[in-house]
Amino acid sequence: MIAVLTVFLVTLVLGVPICFVLGLAGFAHVMTMGVDSYFNILTQKVFAGMNVSSLTCIPFFIMAGELMNASGVTEKLISFVRTLVGHFRGGLAYVVILVAMILSAILGSANAVAAILCAVVVPEMIHDGYPDDFSASLVCASGVLGPIIPPSTTFVYFSVLTGVSLNAMFMGGLIPGLLIGLAYITVIRLNVKKRGLPKSTDHFDGKLAFQSFIKAIPALLVPVILVGGITAGIFTPAESGAVAVFAAIIAGLIYGRMNFKIFPKVLMNSVGTTAGIFIIIGFGNIMGWTMAIAKVPATIESAVLGITQSGAVIIMMMFAILILVGCAMEATAAMLIFTPVMMPLATYAGMEPVHFGVWFCIMLTIGLVTPPVGMTLFVTSNVTKIPLDRLSKPLIPFIISALIATLLMAYVPDLVMFVPRMMGLA
Repeated sequence: MIAVLTVFLVTLVLGVPICFVLGLAGFAHVMTMGVDSYFNILTQKVFAGMNVSSLTCIPFFIMAGELMNASGVTEKLISFVRTLVGHFRGGLAYVVILVAMILSAILGSANAVAAILCAVVVPEMIHDGYPDDFSASLVCASGVLGPIIPPSTTFVYFSVLTGVSLNAMFMGGLIPGLLIGLAYITVIRLNVKKRGLPKSTDHFDGKLAFQSFIKAIPALLVPVILVGGITAGIFTPAESGAVAVFAAIIAGLIYGRMNFKIFPKVLMNSVGTTAGIFIIIGFGNIMGWTMAIAKVPATIESAVLGITQSGAVIIMMMFAILILVGCAMEATAAMLIFTPVMMPLATYAGMEPVHFGVWFCIMLTIGLVTPPVGMTLFVTSNVTKIPLDRLSKPLIPFIISALIATLLMAYVPDLVMFVPRMMGLA
């Protein structure tokens, strides 16, 4: 196992793409086992990891995000929310959080939410006098809401790995998403005087707000259709991605901004992003398989239970481990490796599968914005052209507030389980 850890850490430090880090570590693990027949099924394991029907919604969610950005749907949402809260100091910052919540209920992806807001909102915030590093860090942090508020690609993958009810997880993400959004709003409120954040509009205009609401109705209906359709059983969570694409197209047509000439570009962008995710899943499946064969999860479980048998302490240990994991690994890869390790510990600690699944996914999602390998951090930096070191400092308060909210979720199960239980899903 030492050889495997060495391969993993060395390739990670050298900056090797995470999919190859996982593949090489898995290959090294097979070599240390000394069973030649295992090499014959490595390719099968790669494709088996990707060949899961429930994962088909992921490329559709990615495509929906591309379509919304290209067709002007996002701009209508921002204009409407701005009329509601723009008259407060720091109003445009609050707009980012609220719009991120709405987009999250459509896209299900941190990178998609961050990329859209970076392109549309950050230039406007800088123009209004907001510090560029604060603006970009706020958008980056808001991306965390993408995989939490349903529907969520992260929840989809966890459900595929564990068999936990996806509908229950989707509903379980509602309150946590709102809680983290409120935590971010608190951070903004503390920064209003410190950074001298300006107002976006002079006063609240009820007539303008109503007009903006009417214009935003097609965009606002998209998340209502998605969440309502899944909840009512009209379509499955796996089908919701295709529904999101269809809804984004219809909204774009209503706004008169949908030009079918953009489809080749939208498809190419969607294919590239999807391919990156599925390659990680495929190569990561090798690592997950070899760990299962070597009974690594059972070994770690025994080691932890040898230290403590207190449920509260075990949860705190998992919390600390996942913070470190989030700083060092991409979320999809971390889920592949640590789900079989953490699930038995969570069960022993008294966490229900849905409660643990939502909490675990949120912890890994926060890792998307933590240095040094946070994928959403890189996306934000690339789009805004702001260096990572300048982004990281103003991002820290948002990360801390999200972690505090997540720690609260771990010890107060009803924050996750209330909605699923109310709907008879758990």
